[in-house]
Amino acid sequence: MSIFARPADAGAPPPAGPATAPTPPAPPPGADGRGSSSTSPTARSVWRSGRLIVLLGVLVVLIAVIGVLLSPSRGESRPLDPGDTSLAGSRALAEILRDRGVPIERVDSMEAAEEKAAAGDKLLVVTDITYFDEERLARIPGDRLVVGPLPYLEVLAPGVRVEPGDNRARSREPECTLPAAAAAGSVHIGGLAMNGPTGTIGCFPVEDGHLLVRFQRDAGFTTVVADGSFMSNQRLAEDGNAALAINLFQTGKSVLWLVRPATPPAVDLPGEGGKSMEDLMPESIRWAVYMAIIAVAVAAFWRGRRLGPVVTEKLPVVVRAAETVEGRGRLYRARRARGRAAASLRAGTIDRLAPRLGLGSNAGQHEVVAAIAARTGQDAHQVGAALYGPPPPDDAGLVALAGYLDLIERQLSEL
Repeated sequence: MSIFARPADAGAPPPAGPATAPTPPAPPPGADGRGSSSTSPTARSVWRSGRLIVLLGVLVVLIAVIGVLLSPSRGESRPLDPGDTSLAGSRALAEILRDRGVPIERVDSMEAAEEKAAAGDKLLVVTDITYFDEERLARIPGDRLVVGPLPYLEVLAPGVRVEPGDNRARSREPECTLPAAAAAGSVHIGGLAMNGPTGTIGCFPVEDGHLLVRFQRDAGFTTVVADGSFMSNQRLAEDGNAALAINLFQTGKSVLWLVRPATPPAVDLPGEGGKSMEDLMPESIRWAVYMAIIAVAVAAFWRGRRLGPVVTEKLPVVVRAAETVEGRGRLYRARRARGRAAASLRAGTIDRLAPRLGLGSNAGQHEVVAAIAARTGQDAHQVGAALYGPPPPDDAGLVALAGYLDLIERQLSEL
């Protein structure tokens, strides 16, 4: 018979046998709690929905990092420098003056300043004299604008006295007859108060003097400003700052603007003939240093010659911990050192209970007592007397104290 032939009993009813319940069809997914599927977002679904945003964010960050790495370094901020575009620089003022036809020459050395000043009448602007000789600056002819506060002001502007006490920078009225300041109006200015020689015009008065003074000397006019922040890129657009700065610079002369050099000049070695510090020291100093070195070496060898590697040695016998405790207890009993024994019991109990109570090693007395009383239900006064009270008067008291401390530990360990 072919294996594909229909069996003879295919259409016959099943043989009689024990009754069996029909198998119910499997419930569709979601019909009950067993076949239901979670509707919470999975990691895969979250990634599918948000991967575009993540990739865009990574791309933006990568472009920003590349832009920062490839952008030219701005370098260090140079306050009141006509070539500096930072907030403290004065590039904006220099551009405005050039647009108005005022020639500006930026110099960063004494030689260049002297050479250019000798070529014609100039307005010398001094904002920094860190690497310059104030005596040579004072000998440069022509008008001078000194923007302070600067050291050696008495050399650059003879006769000007600086009063103690700094005045907060804020909007101030000129209150003077100087045309450059009167036309500008209120200016954001502060600094040290100044008083000039006879015939000085003072503007922006404060309690002890003025914040801007101008006076005439043999070689021209000298103007001293206590604070130059109104000339910076950050403050130029406020109040009448730009007007005052332009009026002070626009005198009909070309401007010679002295700034700090980017590379400090080399300083001559001290002493005659360029001798170094070592050459200037006396011969005895050198020998004293050598003797001190030898003395330190000898002392180190003397104190360290006995030190060697740590020697490990096996103990002749092994002493069990219980025997050690019993021996120490006998010593305490022989010496009647009940206070010392009680202190050891209390310290050990506190050290073991503090971690269980969640307290640090530096927990105070009140914290420990309150925590133990709250966890065990014991009276706080009784717990405090047991842990921090006076030493027991006799052996029975010491035994009772040890039993009570053990009771506290057992109660805490069973919680």
